[in-house]
Amino acid sequence: MQERVNVAVDAMGGDNAPGQIVKGAVLAINERKDIKVFLVGKKEAINTELAAYTYDKEQIEVINADDIITNDEAPVMAIRRKKESSIVIALNLVKEGIADAFVSAGSTGAILVGGQFIIGRIKGVERPPLAPLIPTTKGVSLLIDCGANVDARSSHLIQFAKMGSIYMENIIGIKNPRVAIVNIGAEEEKGNTLVKETYPLLKNCKDINFIGSIEARDIPSGFADVIVCEAFVGNVILKLYEGLSTTLIGEIKRGLMSTLKSKIGAALSKPALKATLKDFDATKYGGAPLLGLNGLVVKTHGSAKSVEVKNSIIQCTTFKEQRINEKIKENIMKIE
Repeated sequence: MQERVNVAVDAMGGDNAPGQIVKGAVLAINERKDIKVFLVGKKEAINTELAAYTYDKEQIEVINADDIITNDEAPVMAIRRKKESSIVIALNLVKEGIADAFVSAGSTGAILVGGQFIIGRIKGVERPPLAPLIPTTKGVSLLIDCGANVDARSSHLIQFAKMGSIYMENIIGIKNPRVAIVNIGAEEEKGNTLVKETYPLLKNCKDINFIGSIEARDIPSGFADVIVCEAFVGNVILKLYEGLSTTLIGEIKRGLMSTLKSKIGAALSKPALKATLKDFDATKYGGAPLLGLNGLVVKTHGSAKSVEVKNSIIQCTTFKEQRINEKIKENIMKIE
């Protein structure tokens, strides 16, 4: 019998809370019997949503939290002052060992701050990075960091590369994942000060399969499995990725509906187009983990719907099964 994985879910975080969050939790436990979910938030609202579903009552426990941390609040002050918020209470469940992981679609800043202050970093990890999977023509790549460390140093990026390699090999199943650093050209001498300092260190790192620089235009083609950068660059890449994909899909739909002939063509091509777009949907892998903490923290999109929430919860089981934290500890603490 598989060991049960306990996941604390912020039921009040995100644009679609608590409805889509609760639905995602129910979908997760109905799909996997080895998961228990702690839904943390306003108890009455959560129970009202749960009343619409059929599920194993032993797999969901509701924990009341009177406060909610919003995106408008300063993260550090919110974590310190709102001890009864859904984010703080759920993170404390991980800290206390009651839960193995925390999932939220809420305030990114509060999640990043709370993860470090409450759960704490793995010994030796300098900065935990936020690492989402992004779709490519070859599957997915890990973009690390995309929002946690804007002013990173070269030593941080080396650790990002190591943690990203561990994640891709054990969670996605890519053996000896290719690691590249984001740059403005392929030549080793190009880049800003941070990239120039980091490149030779990555090149000499024996724990990773470093293949050199990657330009932004090569990211969608799957040129690398682990894409290393500091958070400012990573966040720009991620937001452009999301915005461009939404725009392209919208324009394609508009073009297909523009004439009678195009509408007929759209009807004929719909199954193939739908299958292609499904392949480019990275939300099926779950949310973005904040790697390097003493427990798993997963950040989903603020606009996450039930399926993404479900996948983020199920993602936590693989993380525990593959002992990702233990492997990060072993790698980070090795003497170079």
